[in-house]
Amino acid sequence: MAVRGPLSRVFRSALSSCQQSRAHSVAIVGAPFSKGQKRRGVEHGPKAIRDAGLVDRLRSLENAVHDFGDLRFEHPQEDNRFMNVPYPRTVGRANEILSDAISRAVGAGHTTVMLGGDHSLAIGSVAGHAQHHPELCLIWVDAHADINTPMTSPSGNLHGQPVAFMLKELQDKMPVVPGFSWTKPFLAAKDLVYIGLRDVDPGEHVILKSLGIQCFSMRDIDRMGMQRVMEVTLDHLLARKQRPIHLSFDIDAFDPTLAPATGTPVNGGLTYREGIYITEEIHNTGLLSVMDLVEVNPALGASAEAVEATAGLAVDVIASSLGQTREAAGLSIPQIVEPNADTNLRL
Repeated sequence: MAVRGPLSRVFRSALSSCQQSRAHSVAIVGAPFSKGQKRRGVEHGPKAIRDAGLVDRLRSLENAVHDFGDLRFEHPQEDNRFMNVPYPRTVGRANEILSDAISRAVGAGHTTVMLGGDHSLAIGSVAGHAQHHPELCLIWVDAHADINTPMTSPSGNLHGQPVAFMLKELQDKMPVVPGFSWTKPFLAAKDLVYIGLRDVDPGEHVILKSLGIQCFSMRDIDRMGMQRVMEVTLDHLLARKQRPIHLSFDIDAFDPTLAPATGTPVNGGLTYREGIYITEEIHNTGLLSVMDLVEVNPALGASAEAVEATAGLAVDVIASSLGQTREAAGLSIPQIVEPNADTNLRL
């Protein structure tokens, strides 16, 4: 287990004490981590999203809300490159800690929101979710496929490789990366859908095509419309059976005019209406179990207004995923549980 000792007991006790008899309660887990890529600042994403009014916004939802604060990550003293991959042990250990935290939150009955941090954190987030719901399906909203392997990645950065660690079909294509012995592939290619792709590396194109993964690029969205994209997505994932949804949402899925404070912006992204329609439709299934919101980087905003716009958009995405509608935003009065020193995660 990644969380040990008295701190583990604090977290376990906190989760247990704030379980509600109601069907839906929301746990917020911050993951201030940046070593999956080269640009510092994304570790401040969770704070920026909270400062943009996340908890206050969630007061408008009919859920109990529990903010467990930020995880604390270890940084091994010796962490040499593996192939062209920087910080493999640091990233692996961070994801192990996150996996344990997400698993505990899901096990306590919460719909869980993970605030990143870079997108390498999805390895731990989805793996922790899968410990309780191995039948889950994954919706990946992103400008990038993040399905490179250490052999195909041009940069080696692990925020461009998380999906490769998850897929069973890539098990024979992935080397044994130091720091990741705690996890094994757990997701089938048929249980994954991408939305918003527009910057896919050559090696990723080969993987996506060879595995027949359902993908919707921005061209597909332009051609089909977002309503049809979501109809096909949900039919593909849920037609056989109803099962938990894991939504992994990279803020760079949006056009950079809307989300400028992020590390790898790509022109021609989602409009506000398209992005919120995705989350509204996922919420309407009643099956959202865990979501990631990643890659908000306050250090890369050209101005305070750019940072505020990006973090505010992240709040809108999360709130929409959890039930806020454009027709009646902010009208309901939920139960709210404020964080305190005893419920913060300190690892």
